[in-house]
Amino acid sequence: MNATVFLIDTIFNLYLMVIILRIWLQVARADFYNPFSQFVVKATQPVIGPLRRVVPSLGRLDTASLLFAFVVAGIKIVLLNAMFGSGFPPVVSLLLTAALTVLSEFLSLLFFVLIIRAILSWVSQGGNPIEYVMQQLTEPMLGPIRRVLPSMGGLDLSVLVLIIALQFVRILLSDIFGPIF
Repeated sequence: MNATVFLIDTIFNLYLMVIILRIWLQVARADFYNPFSQFVVKATQPVIGPLRRVVPSLGRLDTASLLFAFVVAGIKIVLLNAMFGSGFPPVVSLLLTAALTVLSEFLSLLFFVLIIRAILSWVSQGGNPIEYVMQQLTEPMLGPIRRVLPSMGGLDLSVLVLIIALQFVRILLSDIFGPIF
């Protein structure tokens, strides 16, 4: 039973991260012709394409993708509840839990992107398309931190500061909402 729960949780979380990446790429106005961006679009297009015809976007926010993320999180919750014999959760509880699941996955995704960006900055010589997209995604958050931090002689601590702030937010949300985080 634990192996099945792990497998379902992992598959849904990974796909949820891809959907969140699509939303994030659009909000950040990242290069959609990048191979990494093309993977994200191709992995989500079969559902989001038709959904976009029905659900309009709000400015730069792709509401169809956001709705799809909530649906995927909701299906994950319902599936895991059914496996434990809990039945269908109340609608309000399901919506709140789905929203918290999407937020939790976004925070996890942000953490992974920051770690990947830091590692790539150590080993990459530049010109890597994945590194370019990671920079486009994280620079709006790291830029303001760099302006506040004093110069450290070529050492960029903005990623570390953002990771610490991110972990603080995750722990705070865990204290408030419990085991969902």
